[in-house]
Amino acid sequence: MARFPEAEARLLHVKICMKCNARNAMRATSCRKCNYKGLRPKNVERKGA
Repeated sequence: MARFPEAEARLLHVKICMKCNARNAMRATSCRKCNYKGLRPKNVERKGA
């Protein structure tokens, strides 16, 4: 991606709730909207390879 590093971090370093698809902080342990515990890191496309 052609964004500057601060923007990339803001957009990609989040956790996604597997129940309601809300974006949460990376340090979150439960969803901010539905309080579900099942969070996954946002998929980040690897450059190269």
